[in-house]
Amino acid sequence: MNTTPTCFALSHTPEGVAHLMLNRPEAMNTMHPTFWRELDEVLTKLHTEGTARALVISSTGKHFSAGMALETFSGAIAMDDQSPEGRAAIFDLLTDMQATFTKIENLRFPVICAIQGGCIGGAVDMVTAACIRYATADAFFCIQEINIGMVADVGTLQRLPKLIPFAVVKEMAYTGRRLPAARALAYGLVNEVFDTPEAMLAAALQCAKEIASKPPIAIWGTKQAVTYARDHSVEDSLRQMGWLQGAIWSNAHVRESIGAMKEKRAGSFTPLSALQPFKALG
Repeated sequence: MNTTPTCFALSHTPEGVAHLMLNRPEAMNTMHPTFWRELDEVLTKLHTEGTARALVISSTGKHFSAGMALETFSGAIAMDDQSPEGRAAIFDLLTDMQATFTKIENLRFPVICAIQGGCIGGAVDMVTAACIRYATADAFFCIQEINIGMVADVGTLQRLPKLIPFAVVKEMAYTGRRLPAARALAYGLVNEVFDTPEAMLAAALQCAKEIASKPPIAIWGTKQAVTYARDHSVEDSLRQMGWLQGAIWSNAHVRESIGAMKEKRAGSFTPLSALQPFKALG
């Protein structure tokens, strides 16, 4: 990134945990083109560097995020429905927006979202792409798009049915009702509910620290396997698992993990390799 982001604050711990914080509470951390661009740049940087071993995404203020900034639809984003060419451009615009949240899902390390207050509209699209979700007792999830006359279009309707019962997704998507934290926990959308944002963030960072203590390549392989299994048959997933394990197996990592466990010390593992885009070579 060339400049310091305005919508986020990024920090790192010595253990390899990256912490990305939405930091525009005065605007309820709404999403607009600058938000999208900065998030895409941060995720790309973390993905290519290879130094982060886990990522925590948290927020500030009363609400995690109120979703898309409504003024965006009348300003920065022109949704031309007057011609087939204009409507085709909507497809390409949405594909570009979807790709940013898909980067959360495709990062080479796990992502934990810490959610307080409202997680509304586009924020649901965002957190459903994460691996783990923690919430405060006052948190709620709302597919707000139906309340403003549109279909949720950046990932919620595709990922949420993989996380909670289908009928619950339909109820939320058709009515725009809020799903409170207690029900989200019961359905498995969130892993745990906390009384305060401070306790929630501490738990998220602790979980990320535990993840960061494992061999990064084993975490990478585990994320690859579980994501693939979600969308494929057991037979296909077992075959993929064989290829994957054969590609990344390390006797040294197993020995070090067992030795560290026995000796009650932190393990020492090779970080992921930095990535360099092909177009940047030469």
